[in-house]
Amino acid sequence: MQYSEEQVRRAKSTDLVSFLQSQGEKLVKSGKEYRWMAHDSLTVRGNCWFRHSRGTGGGPIDFVMEFYGLTFPEAMKKLTGEEGEERRVAKDAPKQGIPAPSPDFRLPRRNRDENKIREYLTKTRGIQEDLVKVFIGNGDIYEDEKHHNIVFVGKDRSGIPRYAHIRGTEEEKFRGDVAGSLKEYSFCYRGNSEQLYVFEAPIDLLSFIQLFPKDWEQRSYLSLGGTSDRALTAFLSDSPNITSVFLCLDNDKAGEEACEKIAGKEVPCERIIRLKPVLKDWNEIICHQGEMRGRNPVADTIMLKAPEKEEIVPMIYYQDVEATSVEWLWFPYIPFGKLTIIQGNPGEGKTYFAMKLTAACTNRKYLPTMEAIEPFNVIYQTAEDGKGDTIKPRLIECEADLSRVMVIDDTEIPLTLMDDRIERAIRQNKVRLLIIDPVQAFIGADVDMNRANEVRPVFRKLGNVAEQTGCAIVLIGHLNKSCGTQSTYRGLGSIDIMAAVRSLLFIGKVKKDPTTRVLIHEKSSLAPPGETLAFKLGDEGGFRWIGGYDINADDLLNGKEGKRVETKLERGMRLMEEMLKDGKEIPLKVIQKKATEMNISSRTMRDVRNRMGDRLIYGRGSGRDNTIRLKSD
Repeated sequence: MQYSEEQVRRAKSTDLVSFLQSQGEKLVKSGKEYRWMAHDSLTVRGNCWFRHSRGTGGGPIDFVMEFYGLTFPEAMKKLTGEEGEERRVAKDAPKQGIPAPSPDFRLPRRNRDENKIREYLTKTRGIQEDLVKVFIGNGDIYEDEKHHNIVFVGKDRSGIPRYAHIRGTEEEKFRGDVAGSLKEYSFCYRGNSEQLYVFEAPIDLLSFIQLFPKDWEQRSYLSLGGTSDRALTAFLSDSPNITSVFLCLDNDKAGEEACEKIAGKEVPCERIIRLKPVLKDWNEIICHQGEMRGRNPVADTIMLKAPEKEEIVPMIYYQDVEATSVEWLWFPYIPFGKLTIIQGNPGEGKTYFAMKLTAACTNRKYLPTMEAIEPFNVIYQTAEDGKGDTIKPRLIECEADLSRVMVIDDTEIPLTLMDDRIERAIRQNKVRLLIIDPVQAFIGADVDMNRANEVRPVFRKLGNVAEQTGCAIVLIGHLNKSCGTQSTYRGLGSIDIMAAVRSLLFIGKVKKDPTTRVLIHEKSSLAPPGETLAFKLGDEGGFRWIGGYDINADDLLNGKEGKRVETKLERGMRLMEEMLKDGKEIPLKVIQKKATEMNISSRTMRDVRNRMGDRLIYGRGSGRDNTIRLKSD
């Protein structure tokens, strides 16, 4: 059966008070609303309902489907008293009305509470309570009345349930789709960004959000309900805004084969990127967080499909393109083989940060969360500061290994971004990081940064150099003097520059505390964006990291203050002091076990002990375990 748009409109406008009274249901007036006695936490007003105990609500159609256990056609008939038209089967038949779900599809009856599935998801599968509440509140997850299984609901863009997957919560892990489910409308979350993250199972979807929570509500997430691409094809067909698809399928043979199959099809998006979990799947990472010890949850980032290059006349078919793995200098902020922009107003810490980055790459003076790397050669190309009186002293201050830092000699012939010397210098000196500070000084006299046709070939060539050499190219740029405050529009000239880079970092000053500078990850095309970090600059302590910070670039430019976020180091120090108070002497392994449960790595705890220094006294317990206690005042 299918119903016309007019029939659906009339069904949605049904007065629920009148409808329930016509069904013989008892209602009690409560202010401007009516309370339904059969469900004491549910109120109705006009054509709207709200279930206060769960924070859910909606309109007449989903009300009748949920509380009367009816299919979509049955609910429409009950509300309108009308039959729908038989669905046309001819290929050339014109589309009429709104197609209904399968006549056989019926959601299981909902239990009065979700205690069973809450316990399973949070305790057995390690999903955070707040995240579970969000999806229960949206009506996407609930507990069925008969067997207390988890029901994962898949809805179309209008919010009508068309699919449901059931997973058991007992020792026998029953799972399967509800009869009549349409696989094209699998369990999902629809955001408004250009990124879609794809998984095999709903629990892996929830686990990934927990691992990468920053701005997750803006992105879209889809569970395939296995490895079939039917749900992906349907999702992309009615989501033309999606340009990047991240395949987050299991790290096994079936997951690899499914990714290759999807990448080989004509998928309507610009790029397909494989994010491979470090363990079999994303929930396994959540369940083994204590053993991960700060390891990157992403084992590999592989580009399976990339945007076409307009200027190339001979067409390249992506089935002939070899899949390549993305390597990281500093995950997820700076990739090898790609372009990264660091932008901000003059004098707000970009160059100092670049110096610290140089020290990290040449002398193991690592940035926060940076994994250990073998030192390598760096080209630091600058035009604004003197090499002897400014750059070298700053590099020494940052503890960079000057024997690994060099600059292209452009005394005789000025260097530009189109200069072939850049690629030759990288290859001849085995350089893995090139910093250009500021990029405006090297763009070339004949290039207008605000003209796309002039900028595009410059950055295309520079991007090719990065890709072919595997060198990370970091461009330092000043914001323009536009009267607007949005960082995107005050960036480096043409928007094509922003499109050419894979990562965009913004550094700005907190106006109410000018010694505090904030690093914000504004664009991340190859991985979920990194957390916002803050550092001190300009006070008696010199350059030093101070941890996380809660603010975005536009708010920072508008003069808003933001606030500090407790770092893992601070959490570790607080844990240490709490466990050792009142003169307690505790084995180190006991403290580390507790820290691991709080997702604080052993490396961070070593930093904690170094910070506390002579406040700590070490010893051996009766079991010959290393112990620690606080020095008495």
